[in-house]
Amino acid sequence: METENNTVVTEFILVGLTQSQSIQLLVFVLVLIFYLIILPGNFLIILTIRSDPGLTAPLYFFLGNLAFLDASYSFIVAPRMLADFFSEKKVISYNGCITQLFFLHFLGGGEGLLLVVMAFDRYIAICRPLYYSTVMNPRACHVLLLALWFGGFVHSIIQVALILRLPFCGPNRLDNFFCDVPQVIKLACTDTFVVELLMVFNSGLMTLLCFVGLLASYAVILCRVRGSSSEGKSKAMSTCTTHIIVIFLMFGPGIFIYTRPFRALPADKVVSFFHTVIFPLMNPVIYTLRNQEVKASMRRLLSRHVIC
Repeated sequence: METENNTVVTEFILVGLTQSQSIQLLVFVLVLIFYLIILPGNFLIILTIRSDPGLTAPLYFFLGNLAFLDASYSFIVAPRMLADFFSEKKVISYNGCITQLFFLHFLGGGEGLLLVVMAFDRYIAICRPLYYSTVMNPRACHVLLLALWFGGFVHSIIQVALILRLPFCGPNRLDNFFCDVPQVIKLACTDTFVVELLMVFNSGLMTLLCFVGLLASYAVILCRVRGSSSEGKSKAMSTCTTHIIVIFLMFGPGIFIYTRPFRALPADKVVSFFHTVIFPLMNPVIYTLRNQEVKASMRRLLSRHVIC
């Protein structure tokens, strides 16, 4: 692998999600409707949690941050993709591509670590309830939040640093509708075997380990809850089930994309579409639909504004 960057490519041409005009129109309408319905819901979750003094528990603090991360994540790919549907030539500058790639992994890595923190929160609340108020105090919650933001930044900056060292001196046709590591690497005019291994280790292995660790932790929690006769058993089961659903939505596509050698498969674009556009907006909503306290607070907030 060359260590000197001889990049002469100044822009990348995005192939797009599909070449079919009818499918493009259908996807555009669906994504636009989805955005207009679900995106305001994410901001409503944030507003509800911040405005209701009864939702001060760490679970709601992290849920509000999840909604913020997912709403921010949804702005990285989808707006440009919607605009590109009307462009014959879909072009993104080299710097714009690197910037998109950075924020994609910065926010995505932060969200993955946030789900780990939320699993830790549920473990302490259910399996060590006597220590919960001591361990998950406000200061600890803010430290964990800073740690996951820092972890997302480190994860992303490693990706960007490895990409910046690659020379791009010829092909600039990117077989995707946004910039991501697997497709960008293929355009480098040098041997990328070592870089691919580093990318798989940084993104793929981390995603897989987090996924397996989270499933194991929730398995322990569910086993503990099943043997309990407390009145909060059904609530704990509902919360953990919701977390597991989001874990599959978050990590399933990531494992598919980043844990295998960077070879193009027909399903890559579809998986990437759901991973970057659809699922991020759905995650907080799934939490909210199964959380009675947040739903009740949201109804009160909306009723107050309607009355006013």
